Amino acid sequence: MSKKSLLLSTAFILILGFLMINSDCRAGDTGPVTMELKTVTNKKPARFTHKKHQETFACEQCHHTKTEDGVRSPYIEGMGIKKCAFCHNNTDMTNPKLNSFKLAAHGLCKECHKQNRGSAPTKCSGCHIK
Repeated sequence: MSKKSLLLSTAFILILGFLMINSDCRAGDTGPVTMELKTVTNKKPARFTHKKHQETFACEQCHHTKTEDGVRSPYIEGMGIKKCAFCHNNTDMTNPKLNSFKLAAHGLCKECHKQNRGSAPTKCSGCHIK
C-alpha cells in the first residue's frame, strides 16, 4: 500500500469515527437527568426528574413549537428545543393564560399532574422544593 493510500485510509477512518461518535451523542442527547425550571425572578424553582418523565411520556407531550402565525405546533423529532420563556413571555404571547413561563408551566404541568394523581405531586411543595 502506498503512503498516499495509507494516509487517505487513515483520514477516512478518523473522519468516519468522528461522525459516528458525534451522531451517537446527538441521538443520545435527551437533556439532563434532572431539571430545575426557574422563572425570571428565580423564586422557588420547580425541580423534577426529566429522565423519569421521558420514560413515561412522549417528547411532544411537553415540548412544542409554534407556526409563523403563532399557533402551537407539535414537537418534531430532532428539532432544537428552546427555553419555554423564549415564547412564553409578556411580550410575545397574546393569550393571557400563556404569556409567562410560570403560567404556561402551571397550565401544562399541573393539569397533567391532576390527570396522573397517583404518581404525580399536585401540591406546590411537590415540585417547588425548598
